[in-house]
Amino acid sequence: MIRLLVFAAWALCLTPGTGWAHAFLAHATPAAGSQTRSAPPTVSLTFSEAVEPRFSTIEVRDPAGTRVDSGAAHPDGGGKTLSIRLPPLAAGQYTVIWHATSVDTHQTEGRYTFTVLP
Repeated sequence: MIRLLVFAAWALCLTPGTGWAHAFLAHATPAAGSQTRSAPPTVSLTFSEAVEPRFSTIEVRDPAGTRVDSGAAHPDGGGKTLSIRLPPLAAGQYTVIWHATSVDTHQTEGRYTFTVLP
């Protein structure tokens, strides 16, 4: 009986639960590594889990490393999507840097680039 209880407790520790979820990047617009002839008006990131907007950020930096976004990401899509507005962008490679805190407080982060063609 004790062995069964120990095994059951061990199995529960290995089973992922919703309390152990992380908000991973599921979709990005513009997409990572993409090239576009027209500058996007926004960057939208959709995560695998709902994120806490007060503790999640998006930055967009130009080729010189200067931040070019509006400065405030806003939630969309039921809590899984964050978007940030962009001014008209010149041709060049832009870097998107994101930090996401899921509603259960786990943190993830990442970065990617996209290019606006001349």
